Amino acid sequence: MKTGRDRWDQLLLNCRLANARVDGSGYERVDDVAIGIAGHRIVYAGARGDLPAAPDAVADAQVDLGGRLVTPGLIDCHTHLVFAGNRAREFEMRLGGASYEDIARAGGGIVSTVSATRQASDESLFEQSLARARTLLRDGVSCMEIKSGYGLELASERRMLRTARRIGMALGIEVRTTFLGLHALPADFRDRRDEYVSAVVDEWLPALHAEGLVDAVDAFCEGIGFTPAETRRLFERARSLGLPVKLHADQLSDLGGAALCAEFAGLSADHIEYTGSEAITTMAANGTVAVLLPGAFYCLRETRLPPIDALRRQGVSMAVASDLNPGTSPLCSLRLAMNQACTLFRLTPAEAFAGVTLHAARALGLNHRKGRIAVGFDADLAVWDCENAAELSYWLGAAGPHALWAGGRPLY
Repeated sequence: MKTGRDRWDQLLLNCRLANARVDGSGYERVDDVAIGIAGHRIVYAGARGDLPAAPDAVADAQVDLGGRLVTPGLIDCHTHLVFAGNRAREFEMRLGGASYEDIARAGGGIVSTVSATRQASDESLFEQSLARARTLLRDGVSCMEIKSGYGLELASERRMLRTARRIGMALGIEVRTTFLGLHALPADFRDRRDEYVSAVVDEWLPALHAEGLVDAVDAFCEGIGFTPAETRRLFERARSLGLPVKLHADQLSDLGGAALCAEFAGLSADHIEYTGSEAITTMAANGTVAVLLPGAFYCLRETRLPPIDALRRQGVSMAVASDLNPGTSPLCSLRLAMNQACTLFRLTPAEAFAGVTLHAARALGLNHRKGRIAVGFDADLAVWDCENAAELSYWLGAAGPHALWAGGRPLY
């Protein structure tokens, strides 16, 4: 019998476990499983019959899950959910024929959200953003990334990152923060481009890193964003600070962004609709994850598909994320992104499931402790009224999980 500090805090019983296989080929499934939790970690995950003693002898609390399916909590590894206002008017403009580039050059797009975000009070920015994060939780997300990039001035970028940290504390989940200072060129720097890049690279990033607000560094490397040379400057500074990088790469054209990100052993190259075969080889060699963002593809009515077959052939891990943002992917459901990845990009449901668990964890540098139900991993668990994990990609608008744990703590 386990007694004293050897006892587990919780023991989940009468459930079925589903993990994604690393190669995305299917599911690891165990029926009649027990999951032991001590603190924030999983200490047992296996057949109930193999428990070292009776349930009440090994754990302080036992939870009967009624035969339900348990998966790792879902991970949304690419969001921009801290912002103020919305861009519903631009949605109407796109439907009227305006392109993403047309809207951006007319002063809309990212710049319009920057204005609204700068003007919002701290509490308003927090409450608007927290509501979106809560919607993701109700969809089964127990860990997420949140980028800055709608401040485009030091004080506002700092406020966004602090808001992201505050959301994590308020919800009791892990939020990874990404500094996206090279997102768009502010109007007041239109004729001082190099000055702005220098400020982001040489002043803002070191200052925000010193304040403990930055977990990773990102940029928008695109014709309407920032050049590969400017992105390289940012990445070199990030490397000098010991920060990992990721990149909005090759979404609208092939500027070599994915290859550049992989050259710096980047965590992920995201979007990548126009990424070429040589860049994919570099990604495979350096372990850079391809993050697929079907929400933006759908909302922009794009036609150029990401190179899924080439990614498969070369063994590049593929994650799936919501890209939740006000302009090009106002998508508050990671499960809908899974369905879109299957329907639009032809991923299998097993690949989509791996994309929001195993590979999403890898895209955040958390694959050593998140994305699987296994001993030693964080107790981030989602409980579903489903027969199998393929249903997470299948249903549109279905109810969220029956229960969700993050770090051993039941959220609902």
